[in-house]
Amino acid sequence: MKEIMDHTAITRSITRLSHEIIERNKSLDDVVLVGVKTRGVHLAQRLQSMILQFTNIELPIGSLNIRPWRDDLIEEVAIEPLDVDVKDKRVILVDDVLYTGRTIRAAMDGLVYFGRPKQIQLAVLVDRGHKEFPIKGDYVGKNIPTGKDEEVIVQLKEIDLTEGVFIQ
Repeated sequence: MKEIMDHTAITRSITRLSHEIIERNKSLDDVVLVGVKTRGVHLAQRLQSMILQFTNIELPIGSLNIRPWRDDLIEEVAIEPLDVDVKDKRVILVDDVLYTGRTIRAAMDGLVYFGRPKQIQLAVLVDRGHKEFPIKGDYVGKNIPTGKDEEVIVQLKEIDLTEGVFIQ
């Protein structure tokens, strides 16, 4: 495994993404953060904390399980409630890795199921290329060109007790 980002680089990326979100969204009154389970939720919490630190505004936050909207699962999966209102909101969808775009497509279907957002923006820690859908991040921590045979592994201290982005 080759380390691409360490804890310091991840923190620096989250800080930069927070500033970009603040700059792009002049008013944060109708902005909500929604993390894609599991690591996207922790990244959304970090963004929320940084934005609060910089603006003194605590953005509402929710977590979204995208399994019911996946196009590669055939079993019936229960829909978990979304713990934040997205109707007529500017939603910043947060995930760890953007790869084919299929996860984000499923997440957008899930968001629309819970209420029609005014706008959906995408924040990802890593964009590794190889899109199958025309989806791109509005806020990207790091672009990491990879081979299709490689795997990008994101470890966060909240889950993995260690932190880093690795290619295997």
